[in-house]
Amino acid sequence: MSDISSWFNRVFFIEKLYNLTGVIVLLVFAAIIAGGTVYIGYSFGIMLMFAVFLLPLLYCIVFYPKFGIVILLVMAYAIWKVAPLVPIPIGTVMDGLQALLILGLVIRLKFYKGSEIFKNSVTTVLLIWIIYNFVEIGNPSATSRLSWLYTIRTVGTVGLTYYVYMYNIRSVKFIRMIFVLWLILSVAGALYGFKQEYFGFTPEEDAYLHSDPAIENLLFIGGHWRKFSFFSDPVVFAYNMVMPSILCICIIAGQFKLWKKVVCAFLILIFFMAMLFTGTRGANVLLPAALVLFAILRYNKKMLMFAGVGLLFFYILIIIPTNNVNIKRFQSAFSPNNDDSYNVRKANQKRIQPFILSHPLGGGLGSTGTWGKRFSPGSYLSEFPPDSGYIRVAVEEGWIGLLIFCTMMFVFIKTGIDNYYKIQDPELKTYCLAMTLVVFAYNVANFPQEALVQFPSNIFFYMEVALINITYQLDLELTEKKRKALVLQNTDIYPNMK
Repeated sequence: MSDISSWFNRVFFIEKLYNLTGVIVLLVFAAIIAGGTVYIGYSFGIMLMFAVFLLPLLYCIVFYPKFGIVILLVMAYAIWKVAPLVPIPIGTVMDGLQALLILGLVIRLKFYKGSEIFKNSVTTVLLIWIIYNFVEIGNPSATSRLSWLYTIRTVGTVGLTYYVYMYNIRSVKFIRMIFVLWLILSVAGALYGFKQEYFGFTPEEDAYLHSDPAIENLLFIGGHWRKFSFFSDPVVFAYNMVMPSILCICIIAGQFKLWKKVVCAFLILIFFMAMLFTGTRGANVLLPAALVLFAILRYNKKMLMFAGVGLLFFYILIIIPTNNVNIKRFQSAFSPNNDDSYNVRKANQKRIQPFILSHPLGGGLGSTGTWGKRFSPGSYLSEFPPDSGYIRVAVEEGWIGLLIFCTMMFVFIKTGIDNYYKIQDPELKTYCLAMTLVVFAYNVANFPQEALVQFPSNIFFYMEVALINITYQLDLELTEKKRKALVLQNTDIYPNMK
C-alpha cells in the first residue's frame, strides 16, 4: 500500500505527469474525449465535467474517512432538498456513500489492522442483528424478495456504519467538530420549520401537501398544518429536534464554559418550539423520559433539582389552559387513552399478536407498510399499519427478531451506563452520558413511531451508539498518557527510580 502511494505521489505530484506515464494518461484522455464527442455529443462534455469533480470526491471519501463521515452526516440532513437536483434516486446516493466508507474501512483493516477496537459487546450484538437481517432473505413466509432488498438498506446495511465510526473517530477534537456540525444542521432544520410556520410553504411543498388526500388528512389537523421542515415528515423533524436538545441539556449540566451553556439553553428553546410545530405527540414524552434517566444517572442534590425544574416546566405546560393548537396537541400526548388514533393502534397491535406468536421468523422484511403494498399487494400484512418500530420488527422478523432487537438495545444502553461511570475525563463523561440518553430516547420513540428507519435518524443513531464506546476508549488512552507522564515526572525527580 505504501509503495503504491509513494509511486502515485512521485508521478502525479512531484513529477507532475512530466514522464512516460503522463504521456500515456494524456493520450488516453484525448482519445476518450474525441470518441465521446463524436458518438455522444455535447452531453458528453457535461458528463466529463461531472466525472472530473466526482472522481476526486469518491477518492477523498474512501481514503480520507473523516471527510467522508462529514459528507454522510450532512447528506443525511440535506437528502430531501438534494433529491430533486440529483438525476438518480437519492437513496442510491446514500447507499453509495455508505458503501465507499465501508470500502475504506476494509482497506484499512487489511493494510493497517486495528480490529481490536471492535472487541466489545456492542459490536458483537450488532453484528448478530445485521446477520439476522440478511438471513431473512430466506424467510419461508416472505411473499416477496424484492421487498427484502429495498428494506435491508435502512434496517441492516446502515448498521455497518457503526464500524466506520468506531474505527475513524479517534480524537476528542473530531467529536467536538461532529457535535458542532450536528447542532448547526439541527438549527438549520429548526429555522426552516419556523419559516414554514410563520411564512408558509413553498409552491413545491404546497403542491406535495395537496397531491394526495391521505397526506392532507395526516398533516392537516385542527385547521393547522403540521410542519416538517426539510425532513421527510413531521415525525422525523420532531425527533431530530429532541435529540440535539438532550445533548444541550448534558452540556449545560457538565463542566463547560458559561457561554457554551447559555448558547445551549437558547438552542433548547429553539428546538422545543420547532418540535411543537410538528404536532408529533410521540416526541413530547421524550425529553421528560430522558430527564428521568438523567436524574437517576447523575444522582445528587444539584442534579435532582436541575431535573426537577425541567420536569416541573413540562408539568405546567401539560396542565396549563391554552388555545394554542400546538400546545393543545402537546398536552394530548400525556392522555393517550383519550386519543382515538392511539386506541386504534392498540387494537391493531392486539389483532396482530396471533400472527407474531405463530411466525417466529415473521412475514419477511418489507412485508408491511409501503413496501408491502408495492411488492405484495392484497396480502394480509400489506394492509397492516405497523406504526411502532417494535411492532414492525415483530411482524416482519418474528418474535426471534424482536428478542434480538430488544437485547441489542439493552446492550447499547447498559454499555452506555457502564462506560459513563467508568470514564474519568469530565468532557468525555458528558458526551457518553448524552449519547446514552439519546439512544434511550430513540428506544422510547420507537414504540409509538418508527424512529430508526428514516434519514437522518438512522445515520446518526449508529454514530451515537459508536460514541458510547469511543468516549470510553479515548478516556482509557488519556488515562494511560497521564500515567506515563506521571512516571516520567517521578523519574526526573528521582533518577534512580525505575
